[in-house]
Amino acid sequence: MTENLDSARAAAWRAYIEASQRLYTQLEEDLRADSDLSFADYHVLVLLSEAPGQRLRMGELAGRLVFSPSRLTYQISSMQRRGLVSKESCPDDRRGSEAVLTAAGLLTLREAAPHHLASVRTHLMDDLDDAEVACLTRVFERLGDRLRATRASSTTHATN
Repeated sequence: MTENLDSARAAAWRAYIEASQRLYTQLEEDLRADSDLSFADYHVLVLLSEAPGQRLRMGELAGRLVFSPSRLTYQISSMQRRGLVSKESCPDDRRGSEAVLTAAGLLTLREAAPHHLASVRTHLMDDLDDAEVACLTRVFERLGDRLRATRASSTTHATN
């Protein structure tokens, strides 16, 4: 049987869940109101804008977004219909596909970014001091590294 959390950890867990859901919902609402983009749309545009040649293999993009292949296919198809991205064969491996940022997608990102940044500042960052920002960075980088390693390990074991 799994041991219960002590009261401090239970309170931290509940505070994290409630606040993170409220923050995500607020950021999503602000994005949609300001740019008609979903949080997933925005994240795809950011990742592609930062990638070499503004393109990423579908598998890598799915991994970075923590999306299943089918969810990513749906997401990219939706964004293709709006002209934000295109889907192309990989130049070096015709069996694979890449998501590619379009000029319209880059323009949409550039127009949405200042509003999104203002929302992030208003609803999270402006309320934190430097020590809290550093603490959050340490905690979530460590957690992200561990979760990526766990996922990679479970995926490797599942395919062997």
